[in-house]
This record gives sequence, structure tokens and C-alpha cells, in this order.
Amino acid sequence: MISQNSIDALKSSLDIVDVIGNYLELKKVGANFKANCPFHGEKTPSFVVSPSKQIYHCFGCGASGDSIKFVMDYEKLNYPEAIEKLASFYNFSLEYTKGKEQGDFKESKRILESIQKFYIKNLDFNQEARNYLKKRGVYSSSIEEFGLGFVGNSQSVINFLNKSILPLPKAQDVGVIAIGNNSIPYARLVNRITFPIYSPNANLIGFGGRTITNHPAKYINSPQTKLFNKSRVLYGYHIAKAKIYREKRVIICEGYLDVIMFHQAGFKESVATLGTALTSEHIPILKKGDPKVILAYDGDKAGIEAGLKASKLLSANGFDGGIVLFKDGLDPADMIANGKADEVAKILRTPKKFISFIIEKIAENYNINNPIEKEKAFNEINKFLDTFSPIIKESYISKVASILSISPNIITNQITKKITTPLSKITKNTKEDITELSIIKTLIETPSLIDNLIDTISINLFISHKNLLKMVIKGDLDNPNLMELLIDEEINIMTEDELQQ
Repeated sequence: MISQNSIDALKSSLDIVDVIGNYLELKKVGANFKANCPFHGEKTPSFVVSPSKQIYHCFGCGASGDSIKFVMDYEKLNYPEAIEKLASFYNFSLEYTKGKEQGDFKESKRILESIQKFYIKNLDFNQEARNYLKKRGVYSSSIEEFGLGFVGNSQSVINFLNKSILPLPKAQDVGVIAIGNNSIPYARLVNRITFPIYSPNANLIGFGGRTITNHPAKYINSPQTKLFNKSRVLYGYHIAKAKIYREKRVIICEGYLDVIMFHQAGFKESVATLGTALTSEHIPILKKGDPKVILAYDGDKAGIEAGLKASKLLSANGFDGGIVLFKDGLDPADMIANGKADEVAKILRTPKKFISFIIEKIAENYNINNPIEKEKAFNEINKFLDTFSPIIKESYISKVASILSISPNIITNQITKKITTPLSKITKNTKEDITELSIIKTLIETPSLIDNLIDTISINLFISHKNLLKMVIKGDLDNPNLMELLIDEEINIMTEDELQQ
């Protein structure tokens, strides 16, 4: 079992905004943060995170709790698993009670770190793999910085695990091996150069592998595990984040080698998705530091489609930045390897804005020389621009007019002034309601005053919120209604004198 002192120490080191911010896009509203609740469908954010109280509460469905409760509910983990996941994520060393199991996550970390050292050593002795990296222009310093390795045959991995007394079932849990139909274990990523994958806080969570044997699947990743979900990770982010925060820019590439070569050329703010399209699950990590986002994709059909999808996602989430496409068969990694880093830098300096790129791609789907087709293109573009504010939409009038060869007045007339009715604040029915809630909130904040209250008045004097007061007196502070009260900025906390009065 995990020691209670260790759990308490972990809790005190966690920041709920940072924890939840790794899962959701949080927006600051006053002293708190808001997001769309992940536990029920909603369009208007009612999920509130309080940094001062270190709790969250959804005013829509009532979900509430602390950092650990959020990870439990979001990841579908039990309490010890959530503790260990947070500890692994923040590189926190847990302590366990004597004679008890040391915990799945601690063992997982040991296996991953041990196998990573084994892969690195393998690369030193595999000339074919080293020749491939040399041919691609990868420096020895980059191999070391990114921890590249190599997996040989399956049996060598199994032998290493057995020799190192690393349990095979745990190695299976973290995606190092798998079990065949004949119940015989075999290694994953065989005959592949390995790219270790880290969490944003630099904890090893999985691997990517590049074949050197002309396997039809050039790249594959570790399977999804409790530690690793490729849709929530960006390759190279743990190295890039310092420059991303400093330069306020992030470059998103298409693959492992692109990232390594970009870093090698000085573009150390570069990251990549792990063989998947950019998804909404990547948004929270990209929001950190509020950087401009540059998509650096190949100019082939697949790159254009991926760039269009990513541009729609990023523009919808309010990102500044744009997209560059390396056309005519140019590959950014190969360009850098061939000494054309300056040309790559020049291309990156002139990205096409996301919205402009989307408008152009919509228009390309129609024959704008045909009036009927032109109208269809106009309607689709107008529908897309309607998802933005009138100010943003107006700034693209000349762009649309130029592409469709129409008068800007036609577009201007389509811009509707959207009147947004502000959300009415939650009001309390009476002055007595507010007084009762203020007293209860004060007692939550300062439990030592509860005796003063009980000695002075009867709880039966509370008319509307007697049940809440009883919960506080009993110490049932995890109740969602009390969580909601703690976050409600309209209810003030009294001084001891005010409470006595």
C-alpha cells in the first residue's frame, strides 16, 4: 500500500489547474477557470476550477472533487491507480508500507527505463540502423539527446527481461512485449529503430519504432496502456517546451525524424503527433504558454488533408498561427540534412493563416467560373466564417471577394450583427439566503468557528440551508453542494466579528 504520508505529500505538491489543464482547455474567468464539463455534454461551460480552493465543480451535473478525484473519474481509475499515475506524471517518488507491493506504476517505470537502456545499447552494435540514421543526416548528438535505440530479434528482448528479473506480465502491461496465440511472449517493435516517447514532464511512457527491413508499416507505436495514449502526447514536447514558452511558438511536424532534424537545425520548438491527426485531445497541451502554432506538413494529398483538418481544429479553438506545405516532393527533414536549413527557415517565416488556407481549400472544390458553383462555394465559405465573431469574419471579406471574384459588398451584407445575451448571474432569493450561505462558507473556511455558532444560536434558525449547515458540522465537506458554495464568488466569507454579530 502507498503510505498516507506519501499521499499527503503528493497532494500538497499538486496544482489542480495544472492537473486538469493537461486534460481540458481551461479559460480564466475572474479568480477561477472554466471549461466544458467532460462528464456530461454541454455547449456553455459550467465546469469551474478553483485554484485557491484546489477543487473543481460542475454547476451542470454536480461533478466535483480535487485533482485525484478528477483523474479517477476521467481516466476511469481506482484511487491507488490515480495516485500512482499522478506521481508518475509529476516525477514524484511514492513511499510504500513495508512488505507490501511497490505498485504497478513504480514497476512500470522501472521496466520502461531498463528496456530503454537496452535499446540504446543495441543501437551501438547495429551498423545497419546506425547507417540509416547517418544517411538521414541525424547527428550522434541528436541520437543521444532523443535517446534513439534499436530492437533486434524478439528473443533477445525476452532474454534481457528474464536476465534483469523484469516480470513479463508487467512488460506486457507497458507494451514492451505481447502474447501470441500460442501463449508464447514476443517482443514488439522488432528490427526497428526506437524513439522513446515521454510525457510533458519527461517521464518515459512508450516507444515508436521505424522499420529498417522494408516492413509495410514504416512506423508503429507502443499500444495504449495506462501510461500511454498516443492521442494525448506530442513527440519531443518534453524537450521543446522550454523554447515554446520562451519564443511563444510551436511547430507541429508529421513525424519523429522531422522533429529531430528540426531541432538539429535550431528549431527546438518542434513537436509531432504520433502517427495520428491532430485532435481535440492535443489542444490542452498546445494551449500551455499560449504559443502561435505553425503546421509544417508535406505538400502531398495526405499532408494537405491533415493540414486542412488541423487548421479547422486550431482556428475553432482560437489559435494564432498558420500552415506551411513543403511542395514538389520536398521533405523538411531531407532539406535540413542536405544543408538547406536556411530555406526551411524562410518557408516557416511565411505561413498561410489557418482561416485563409481553409477558405482557399473550400473554393478549390468548386468551379467558380460557373455561377451556380460559385454560389455554392460562397455559401459554404460563409457558413464556415459564421462560426467566428463578426470582427474576424469582416477581416476576411477581401480574401473571399478576391478568390471568388465577387464584390466585397455582397459579403458585407451577409455579416449579421449577432446579439449575445449575457448569462444572468445566479441570484439568491433573499437577504436571509445570502446571510446563511455566507455563514456556512465562513465555517467551511474556518472550522474552529463552528463551536462559536453552536454556542450562540440554534441551527433551527436556518430556514433555507439548514441541511448544508448540518453537513459542515458533521465534516461532510466533499458534498457537491458545498463544493459549489466554495467556488461561488458572490458569497463572501465573514470575519470572526461579523459572524459573531
